[in-house]
Amino acid sequence: MSRLAESEESTPLLKGDADRDEDAYRSRWRSIRVMYFTMFLSSVGFTIVITSIWPFLERIDSSADASFLGWVVAAYSLGQMVASPLFGLWSNHRPCREPLVCSIFINVSANLYYAYVYLPPSERKYHMLMARAFVGFGAGNVAVVRSYVAGATSLKERTGAMANMSACQALGFILGPAMQAVLSLIGETGWHLDVMYLQLNMYTSPALLAAFFGVVNMLLVTLVLREHHVDDHGRQIRAINYVSEERVEVPSDDDGDIDQLAVVTSNVLFFVILFIFAVFETISTPLSMDMFAWTRKDAVLYNGVILACIGFESILVFLAVKVISQKIGDRLVLLGGLIVIFCGFFILLPWGNHYPKIQWADIHNSTTPQAMAPISNSTVEPTGCPAEQTWCLYTPAVHLAQYITSDVLIGVGYPACNVMSYTLYSKILGPKPQGVYMGWLTASGSCARTLGPVFVSHTYTLLGPRWAFSLICGMVLAAILLLAFTYRRLIAFSVRHGRIQE
Repeated sequence: MSRLAESEESTPLLKGDADRDEDAYRSRWRSIRVMYFTMFLSSVGFTIVITSIWPFLERIDSSADASFLGWVVAAYSLGQMVASPLFGLWSNHRPCREPLVCSIFINVSANLYYAYVYLPPSERKYHMLMARAFVGFGAGNVAVVRSYVAGATSLKERTGAMANMSACQALGFILGPAMQAVLSLIGETGWHLDVMYLQLNMYTSPALLAAFFGVVNMLLVTLVLREHHVDDHGRQIRAINYVSEERVEVPSDDDGDIDQLAVVTSNVLFFVILFIFAVFETISTPLSMDMFAWTRKDAVLYNGVILACIGFESILVFLAVKVISQKIGDRLVLLGGLIVIFCGFFILLPWGNHYPKIQWADIHNSTTPQAMAPISNSTVEPTGCPAEQTWCLYTPAVHLAQYITSDVLIGVGYPACNVMSYTLYSKILGPKPQGVYMGWLTASGSCARTLGPVFVSHTYTLLGPRWAFSLICGMVLAAILLLAFTYRRLIAFSVRHGRIQE
């Protein structure tokens, strides 16, 4: 009887503890899913305008050239590079909600600025540059998102959680260009809303839609997100916004030093991965317009569809990576992804005896001086490879089959490398606060996104695709060698200190 009484007395307490654990678990994963959605919207906010930046820039400022396009695309990443360590440091000492709401507000304001970039009477290209820089500054919250997910998952959960987050990012990568492709049906003229001084067309509507998504994101972060932090075994060790007085916090198991060589190597590899993809997404529109004689509208539509397909492919890769990494390990998946990317850029090298259509032929055949004027819906738009790019006269054309094959391979290699690089990085850091470290990782990626577009726009304009893609192949090969030399150092914090078997 005494045992039964003890059982009856203890059961409610055990049940209460179980309920609290279950509530904490559900709250933790609700918050992680908010972070998934934040990453998704960040991806949409970037890709929804990426295929239309070049034609929009040409339309609003005739003095802009392909080299300046590189700076406009890079401005986003430059802003993100500056903001990421700052937001990461903020999140280390304060609840994540604060830097997230601040960064999303900046992002919304910058997208509205972009939508009105045609209003200034002159120097519009510099206003577009500033707008994209502020959009990128707001996107510095990616460091906070990655830090939160890394800290709120156990070592066993982390690869899956990172893959899910990358899948959400890829879904945004799909829907962004797809939305731009749909919105391109509005046309370059669109509608004029005189009350708001707004031109609603295929170029401004994506930015306005991104601003709306940002408002939704702020509401979710404010109303749903709670702070959670667990150790490598999944035990709650800190909760800033979700605290129970009855909960016994497990001491943090973060004794030991971080392998700084592994940290530096991870940042270098992440830089290379983001650099080569920034090159790919920057050059896709100019390359297709030069090689396939597509008009601005066709380039936006077709590349939007292609990028959407790559995004869908990336989701399948993320799902496969979650399974494959459990069987062969994160490092081998990263190595395989780099090899596939190398093949993708190698295939893109020009070859054969077919040369691109030269744009000057269109200009010479025109009987009106309007061929040299800014393009509108009523004029004939010159197409082909501009004669000003002298390499057009002697460099073979990139075939459409090459372009599509390269897209497919890069669509396999990049997502595998992306998710494995920061999954490995979060495991190397272990249970220590990761805000600043994730800020530096994001900053290295942002630096790559800054330098990549500038590099490829100048190299492509002056020397052509053969030199540009050859140099990229050399960079990927160097990354493969670096990974091979440091392979044994890229292991989890707990494995390195003997707390968990690899």
